[in-house]
This record gives sequence, C-alpha cells and structure tokens, in this order.
Amino acid sequence: MLQSLRDKMHGWPAIVVLGIAVFAMSFFGIEGYFSSQAETFVAKVGKQEISQQQYQDTMNRIRQQQRAQMGDQFDGSLFDKPEFKQQILDELIGQQLLLQANQDLGMQVSNQSLRDTIASTPAFQVDGQFNADMYRAQLAAAGMTPDMYQSNIRTSLESGLLPDAISGSTIVTQADIDRYLDIKLQRRDIRYFVLPQQAPADSKVTDAQVQDYYKAHQADFMNPEQVSLKYVEVNAADLKSEATQPTDDELKKRYQDEIARFGLPEQREVSHILINVPKNATPAQQKAALDKANKIAAEATPDNFAKLAQQDSDDVGSKLLGGDLGWLQKGVTNPAFEAAMFALQKGQISKPVLSDEGYHIIYLRDVRSGQTKSFADVRDQLLKEATTADHDRAYNDAAGKMTDLTSQNPGSLEPAAQALQLPVKEVPLFSRTGGQGIAANPKVIAAAFSNDVLNSGNNSNLIDLSKTDSVVVRLDKHVPASPQPIAQVHDAIVQKILDERMADAAHQKADVLVQRLSKGEDMAAIAKAEHADLQTVGQAQRVQQGVPQPILDKAFVTPHPADGKSQFADIATDHGAYAVIAVDKVQGSDLSKFTDDDRRQLYRQMMQAYGGVETQGFVDMLKAKTKIQIAKDRM
Repeated sequence: MLQSLRDKMHGWPAIVVLGIAVFAMSFFGIEGYFSSQAETFVAKVGKQEISQQQYQDTMNRIRQQQRAQMGDQFDGSLFDKPEFKQQILDELIGQQLLLQANQDLGMQVSNQSLRDTIASTPAFQVDGQFNADMYRAQLAAAGMTPDMYQSNIRTSLESGLLPDAISGSTIVTQADIDRYLDIKLQRRDIRYFVLPQQAPADSKVTDAQVQDYYKAHQADFMNPEQVSLKYVEVNAADLKSEATQPTDDELKKRYQDEIARFGLPEQREVSHILINVPKNATPAQQKAALDKANKIAAEATPDNFAKLAQQDSDDVGSKLLGGDLGWLQKGVTNPAFEAAMFALQKGQISKPVLSDEGYHIIYLRDVRSGQTKSFADVRDQLLKEATTADHDRAYNDAAGKMTDLTSQNPGSLEPAAQALQLPVKEVPLFSRTGGQGIAANPKVIAAAFSNDVLNSGNNSNLIDLSKTDSVVVRLDKHVPASPQPIAQVHDAIVQKILDERMADAAHQKADVLVQRLSKGEDMAAIAKAEHADLQTVGQAQRVQQGVPQPILDKAFVTPHPADGKSQFADIATDHGAYAVIAVDKVQGSDLSKFTDDDRRQLYRQMMQAYGGVETQGFVDMLKAKTKIQIAKDRM
C-alpha cells in the first residue's frame, strides 16, 4: 500500500497537495497535529484565566474565615451549593476585571503601602508592634512564603484601587444627607383600628370542598421525611493525653527557642530617596540612575533630606512625607536595603544602595533597642500553650485517624470505632428541621440528608461540632415523606377553609370602609359602629413601640395628605385580621438635632454605599465589554 502511494505521489497534483499541507502546518502550528491542549480554567476573562487552583484557594480561604468567625454555627454545606460557588466566581471575575482596568489606567500599589498593610496586621504583631519572626512563623504555618503572601496582599490592594477611587469621587452633598434624614426619620400622625373577626358569608364546609383543598394543598399535609443515624464521636474532653506536664527546663528551652515572640526587636526609624531603574534597563540608563543617586547622596544632609525626597524621590508612597518609612526592623525590607540600614549609625546617610526597585539613599533618623520579657513573666503562658498543644495533638491525631478509617471503609463505622476504642452511638428519627442531641446541629442535619449519606449509603465526612469535638455519621433508617390520611387532617382543613373565608370577608369589609372614609365619613363613628377601638398615634416613626409593624409599614407608604385631607388605606395584620388606617399629617425630621459628628459618620456611610453601587456599575460595564468564558463543570 505504501509503495502504491509513492507511485501515485508524482506530478503537479502531488505538488499541490504537499503545498496545502505545508501551508496548513505553518498557519495552524504543526504541534496541533500531534497534541491536544486541555483547558483547565474555571473562567477566562479576556485573555486572563482564573485557574481551578486559584478558585479553590479562594473557596478554602473563605471557608477558613467563616469557620473562625462562626465557630460552632459554621455550616460547610453552603460551599456545595451552586449559587454560592457562582457568587465566589463572580467576585473573582470582578476582581480580575478591576486588575485589568488598573493596568490600562496605570494604577499600582506602592511598596510602602504594601509594607504598611503587612506591618499593621495584628497576627504579625507582638505587643502592638510588627514582629518579623512572628510574620515568618505565621506564614510557614499557613504553608506560604513571604513572596506568595506579599503577592496575594498586593493583588488584594490592587483590586481595591479603583473602588477606592470611585468612592472617593462620589459626590454626597449636605442636601443629600438632609433628604435622607428627612425620609428616614419622617414622622406621621396616624389613626387606625383593627376590625373584629368577620363571619364568613358561608360557614358550611362540605366533604367535597375538604377533598379539593386537600388535593390542592397536598404539601401542607405530609408526614415529613425522617432519618435515624449511627455515629462515632471524637471529643477532646474524653481523650487521655499521654504527654506529661512539661518541666521548667523544657519550658525554658521553649522560651529560648521562641524568644523572638516575647520581645520587641531592634527597630530603626528610616527615610529614603528612591531613584528608579527601569526593568531591562540599558547600561546607559543604569549609569544615569546611579549618577543621579550619587549626586543626591553627596548633597543630602539631615536638614535637607526631606526636601530632597519631596523633589527627587520616585517612591510615590513616601515622597510626600519627605521619604519617611517609619520604624523598620529585620525581615521587612529586601536584603540589600536591610544590610545598609543596619550598618548605619544614628544620623548617618548612606551611599546609593541598589535593589530590585532602583537606587536608595537611606537616612537613619533614630534607633530603638529591643526589649524582651523574662521567662518568669511568660512561664504560665508557655505552660498553658504546651498543655493545650498536647490536648490538641491528641484530638487532631484521633480525628485524623477517624477520617482515614471512615473514608477507607465508607460502608461501616465499625472499623473506626474498634481501632479508636470508641462506641457507635445512635440518634433517633428526626426530620429536616432537626431533632435532639447532635441532630440539632445544622451541619449534622445537612450531612444526614445529603446525597452521599442518604442515597449512596456512605459515611459522612468529618463534621466539626466544635474545635475539639467532631463526629462521622451514617444512615441507620430512612422513612420517606408520606401524605397524612385525610381523615386525620379533616378538621384542620375545615378550619383553614373557614379562616380563609373570614380573611376574605374582612378584606372586603375593610375596602368598603376605606371608600366610605375617603368620601368624608367620620372615622371615629365608623370604628364605633364596627365595635373597634380607634387608636391615635402622633408623630409616629418607622419603628414605633406599641404599633403593629404591618400598620406602620403601610402608613409610611400611603400618599401624603393633600389640602389637609387625610389619606386612608387598609392592610392585613395577624391571623387574617384587617386594619383601616388614616394618615393625617406628615412632618420631616428635626435636622437641628444632628451633630457634626453624626453628619460626618452618615456622610462616610453614604459615600461607601454610593461608591459600592457605582463600582458595581463600573464592573458590570467592564463585563459587557469583555469576553468572559465560564466552565461550570470545573467549579
């Protein structure tokens, strides 16, 4: 066959075919014929991809934040809901659109802003001051390097540049504040009465009507779906730690190993002048930057340093402050800057120091020596930490083993119970509204009725009841939802039908009374004739003690009285009753009662609210102009 093809591949037809093949390969890329490219993005915003890893990292970070904030009330099932996943992805898409807009507009976060944000993070502070050792330890515990963390923080700050700029450009006038206060704190003079229960026009309910109502409202007359569970629980309170209480020598060793977090490191108050060196700078550009830096360093003195920084520094974040970087310590700046800073004596100015940003001229303004707490001062803290750590290790070890064993044996709890010497406990039948014991926990309820446990018959994942208490559950018995016999609910249906008829009668009656009042009849006379108590409330506000909220809500959406004539309306209240309302007078709020501080606080809140609306509008505009692809199957 190959020989036959060779014989036929001669002459001009062969040349044409070969030419087409070469053109195709050169145009589309020959690699396309030998490999297929698998796309893994969750979303693609323009040319920028949001990867599965980025999406999952965001989900995990939000999960950890909510777990820390909500404690025992945390419900992990929320993160499995498609609408929640889409909400997180929408936020990532919005963030990416804002970052792309930053690039188009030339907006960026200064290194000083980045440093200030990290230094002000409480988790990295000891006694209110940034601690480089604590910073590195916290990042290591989270599995992050300083570069990774700084990149994340920079991205977070950059995504806020445009929203901050938009909020800052939002205009809120004193007239806007007055109008808001006038509406929010408006006062109304109202009268109202609640009609007594009205007799229905027809009080007879036939079996046929009961049957029809039963069929039309079947969902209201169901025995709820129920499950019973078996579970294994790991509770730190029931575990015996094999570790003994640490001795003073062991505590002293721990103190020495971690001494950095019990003291303030030496700090240096620094100013600098930065001369940028462009990325991929030519030798000529590098020389020009160095010559400029040398000239400034030669002219600089403690007296004129701030003025030179304002004139010549390329660090936008510190330029307006005369180059002031505040108090710095080891581990905060890049190695070259740090080495030069700690080589200076108080009052000295360095020669140009090269870093990734360019050339720095550094002025050491002051030095603050470190202080360290004594072992005696922190002994109790160390002992408590060591004891807690031992209990935590014992609990985490048991919880980890239970997770592994119940995952390896998804159809039974027995292997985990035997290996950990824990009993298999039971929960009696309960519905989706919950039950007793652990069945009152929302996370347990969600797991019990999840597809994996209820339909597939598997063990649940580890469910955290608290920080030191967790369970794995599995289905014991499932009782599907079933209709209640009509004989059992007959009387309840009759009452429901009568209640609806009475509510309809009350509504019709109220409508007629509103029409009569609008034609000029006296409200007090009508209330008396209806055997209702007329209530009068002067200067009622939107939240008013002693007045049913439905009546207040209706009163504040009723039109203003015109030409001194009251406006009338009716509204349903509790249990099918109806109220008739009169709005006699509308007064604005007394603006003189609001202090300047009140107005400033309200101004900030309105700026934030208006800015949020404008930012969302800007993001929506960017979405409309940008090609966005979403792969829901990868979420």
